[in-house]
Amino acid sequence: MTASDISVSNEDGEKNGKESGEPVRCSVLILGSGPAGLTAAIYAARAGLHCVVLEGLQAGGQLMITTDVENYPGFAESVLGPDLMAAMRAQASKVGAEVRSSSATSCDLGHRPFRVLDDRGAVYLAESLIVATGATAKWLGVPGEERLRGFGVSACATCDGAFFKGLEVAVVGGGNTAVEEALFLTRHASRIYVVHRRDKLRAEKILQEKLFLRENVEMLWSSVVCEILGDGEVTGVRLRGSAGDEDRERVLSVSGIFVAIGHVPETGLFRGQVEMDSEGYIMTEADSTKTNIAGVFAAGDVSDRVFRQAVTAAGLGCMAALEAQAFLD
Repeated sequence: MTASDISVSNEDGEKNGKESGEPVRCSVLILGSGPAGLTAAIYAARAGLHCVVLEGLQAGGQLMITTDVENYPGFAESVLGPDLMAAMRAQASKVGAEVRSSSATSCDLGHRPFRVLDDRGAVYLAESLIVATGATAKWLGVPGEERLRGFGVSACATCDGAFFKGLEVAVVGGGNTAVEEALFLTRHASRIYVVHRRDKLRAEKILQEKLFLRENVEMLWSSVVCEILGDGEVTGVRLRGSAGDEDRERVLSVSGIFVAIGHVPETGLFRGQVEMDSEGYIMTEADSTKTNIAGVFAAGDVSDRVFRQAVTAAGLGCMAALEAQAFLD
């Protein structure tokens, strides 16, 4: 389905996000079309529920900017991220889920049915809601980063570390995520440079101790990345000093750079309605996708600040659909 396949009665409303046409009523409304959202759609539709998916601004989620995926079960050979998501979308549509190329712009979770407005002016009235809007990696915003993303620039060592077997790489950051990424990479890369703008890490002490014991890790203190180098693939990074030492520059030859300066969960739409932690991740009950609002469930990176893998997101999407079905029953 493309944007042109969706019929909206009021073109001005479609452009401006104003309400138009009759509300779309559904049993389950899923926001987001990554592994969590589409897996939830597959399970909900197969259960006979009227299921509508709003794809969001980045249809397919973060896997759409991932090249080879080697760790998703069922693929002996690596699969391209966009191909994997296209297959999930096709499966969801085949079993009866209605996938729409639009994004939610507002929602009212104060009473059921939940009321959601999208950027095409359509209004949705849903008996249950699955939030699978994901999280976005924070990037450095330096020259070369966007151009080489997926060609040596990554935000996930667990996803891409195996591609750098025996090579030298850099990890940027100083918190728990950066140290965990660096520790994971010691299994694959020959040398890991940890680039941090300060002269000490923010990570937990126990993680720091583990990192400092690894012989193939080198700390580059008081340094920032100002450019990522390479033509077609990463060949190095240009560093400059920080904290008053901006004139100091060097080029570091590496085959990959892992940006580990944090993620931003896409939860702004639900702020003040759904309970979140201090960083904006949606809080769920233990061993569940249930939020503090009955009938609202959260799955994938929008609530998972630890694993952030496609397969765990898919598992949470399955859980959310099953819990939504039980709630509706």
